Amino acid sequence: MDFSSAGNPSYIDEIPSMNISTPTKSVTINYKQFSEEYLTIFSTWNDNEQLYFVENLLKNMQSHQHGQVNSFLLPMLQRDFIGRLSSCGLEHLAEKILGYLDDQSLKSTELVCREWYHVISQGMLWKKLIERKVLSDLLWRGLSERRAWNKYLFRQISINKDEQKRDEFYRYLYPRILRDIDQLEVNWRTGNFQLEKIPCRSQNSKGVYCLQYDDEKIISGLRDNTIKIWDRKTLECVKVLTGHNGSVLCLQYDDRVIITGSSDSTIRVWNVKTGELLNTLLHHCEAVLHLRFIDGTMVTCSKDRSIAVWQMNSPTDITIRRVLVGHRAAVNVVDFDGKYIVSASGDRTIKVWNTTTCEFVRTLLGHKRGIACLQYRDKIVVSGSSDNTIRVWDIECGACLRVLEGHDELVRCIRFDSKRIVSGAYDGKIKIWDLQAALDPRSQPSSLCMKTLTEHTGRVFRLQFDEFQIVSSSHDDTILCFNFLQPKSNQLCLADSISTSASPILGIGQTQITGFIPTESPDNEISGTIANVLQTQASVVSTTSSSGSGI
Repeated sequence: MDFSSAGNPSYIDEIPSMNISTPTKSVTINYKQFSEEYLTIFSTWNDNEQLYFVENLLKNMQSHQHGQVNSFLLPMLQRDFIGRLSSCGLEHLAEKILGYLDDQSLKSTELVCREWYHVISQGMLWKKLIERKVLSDLLWRGLSERRAWNKYLFRQISINKDEQKRDEFYRYLYPRILRDIDQLEVNWRTGNFQLEKIPCRSQNSKGVYCLQYDDEKIISGLRDNTIKIWDRKTLECVKVLTGHNGSVLCLQYDDRVIITGSSDSTIRVWNVKTGELLNTLLHHCEAVLHLRFIDGTMVTCSKDRSIAVWQMNSPTDITIRRVLVGHRAAVNVVDFDGKYIVSASGDRTIKVWNTTTCEFVRTLLGHKRGIACLQYRDKIVVSGSSDNTIRVWDIECGACLRVLEGHDELVRCIRFDSKRIVSGAYDGKIKIWDLQAALDPRSQPSSLCMKTLTEHTGRVFRLQFDEFQIVSSSHDDTILCFNFLQPKSNQLCLADSISTSASPILGIGQTQITGFIPTESPDNEISGTIANVLQTQASVVSTTSSSGSGI
């Protein structure tokens, strides 16, 4: 504490002048003689000594003096640093500070004073908060695309000036988004969805064994030996790829190629845009039941009980790196990341291998019959079996964390994310499970299954899902799309029309969203602006689950 700072105008220029001396008594001679001397001595002490002295000084004062001292200290302790920065022409620093606040804190900060509200409004901090959410959260990103409010975010080159919104627009948009997200979660739990159906019209044998989708297309592998590509908007078949001599049991694609595996024991590589056959891989001696590829590595498995690890240099240059042998029956499914390869077999076991060295690590035991499907991510493995159960595993220690029971027949396909597990079975049912509850040992078994969907009329062979939808295929020769974002009873989106009304905050005019209008959901297409901003983020490409052959 340095009293020399008391003479600094920048320190006390906002503190009103106050006289804390008793006005009815004149200053004594002793005060005039010794006060300067005492202050000089006080300034030579360290902080702790000064505080200790002031504490004792206050203890020797009367209560009414404490009140006067408090009235002098209070303005010194109340520092409007945001207003001060703004008045000094440093609005960008004030905006930077307030830009770290969450929505509730930002809402409270608007109520402090006019200056703070002005900083938030001029800095477009509600818009920036929404943009941070879109960049960091896939749910917000997907919602911005589907609800079409992404056109109001980031730096847009707008021809129509009417599309340029003020900060108040974003302030009212934010709670609407939260309500949309809450309603989406309710729809998942209650089974409130809009259903779209694609009849595949197979020529000979009926059934859709595998699929993968994105915002523009669905690619499916059929029992009639063909690969069919469907337009995501019109649900019409736009291309048919032929070449396999057996059922197409598994597939995966990225922005360059489609790779398929078949019961004819071949793996074929196709150009994803033209459909041209680029390569045919011959290694397995029986049906190729599943495959996965990531970052130049592909893993395939077969009814011949082996797992092949491939090096992918280009679509036409793919070579075997290692063959893994250890299962005693058909290997129905594989999954992997940079650390582990995980495989499951009709021999009732799940085996874990080191991705780099291809060395065996451990075996997960628990299923009572053959395992048809699994997914591995974030140290968790979820598997489905012909014992009609689903098991959740810790891959590091090999422990079974939970057994999910509810399906009446073989569990053929399984997918999970950070919130839920979705499973499909030969009983024709798709079940939605609460993953977080499943990982909590205190949860009751009856609380784990949130919803059962019974729209398929045949065995469910394959499914994939994201935050907004499930897409599944079946022996009934159909592909079903369950859209949870826009169920028929709640098809709402943000209206572009807005009106200005008096703000509840300080009487300042604000823009308010006037309402929602029924409409069809905007197509889930990433706008050019969002794509540029997010160009460093890898697109999420979901992969396929296995054929159940050999179980």
